[in-house]
Amino acid sequence: MPIKEELKHKIIDGKIISGLLVEKVSAGIFELTKQDIKPTLAVVLIGDDPASQVYVRNKKIMCEKVGIKSVEYKFGEDIKEKELLSLIDSLNRDKGINGILVQFPIPPHISKQKTINAISPDKDVDGLHPINAGKLMNNIECLTPCTPQGSMIMINSIAEDTSGMNAVVLGRSNLVGKPMSQLLINANCTVTQVHSKTKDIQSFTSQADILVAAIGIPNFVKSDWVKKDAIIIDVGINRVESDQNATAKTKLVGDVDFEDVFDKVSAITPVPGGVGLMTVACLMNNTLIATKAQHSL
Repeated sequence: MPIKEELKHKIIDGKIISGLLVEKVSAGIFELTKQDIKPTLAVVLIGDDPASQVYVRNKKIMCEKVGIKSVEYKFGEDIKEKELLSLIDSLNRDKGINGILVQFPIPPHISKQKTINAISPDKDVDGLHPINAGKLMNNIECLTPCTPQGSMIMINSIAEDTSGMNAVVLGRSNLVGKPMSQLLINANCTVTQVHSKTKDIQSFTSQADILVAAIGIPNFVKSDWVKKDAIIIDVGINRVESDQNATAKTKLVGDVDFEDVFDKVSAITPVPGGVGLMTVACLMNNTLIATKAQHSL
């Protein structure tokens, strides 16, 4: 099979799948505007982290594209925890704000968990509040973390019914690993979660029908770590030095060695062009869901 045709069949294209979701969200927002409802997302950015600034800028662009009003609150790293929590309380009480997103990382003198806990579960578009986490565990409809939500959509684009499939999640963060495992369990997969303390990780990953890699180590997963015809969801976004002949000094790679595993797997997400695009699209989706719920729609 020519490589171009093979690529079409094997690559889970984040641009195409996120585009379909964005179209759906845009249509939903258009319906809300007919009722004089304007979904509004408040984004809080603290400090000058370059990656955070890029993420916030991309989110703002996407908001404009789908018809969501974006309101930014920028602060220096010297902001006090009390000030941040006070702002969040104000945004919680503001009926004109439908979603609240605090861009992480935040300075170490501010408690991440206190910040998450302060956001109203109804406006928690990151899906990190303990109430939303508890609902997800009990398979109750809720605001779901964006990256796992997007990853699940990508999995379902390849395997609509995942019942009985063996899924392995590499990573256990509250942002991706844990909610990803729960979504897979809710989809009737048999799920194993492995992490830095797991002994002989390869023995687990090599048995996975679905492998989700979310550990932040570039090209960590090699061909002998994956099962033949597995579905690979690569959540990692790592910046590494590029080849000497390349014009750019750095390039983005995932947690999976794409070229090494490509011939062995049935489907894989690329980096870039994969899960990252879905994350932003799902943030828009969560803002729409939150807005409709707040208006009892």
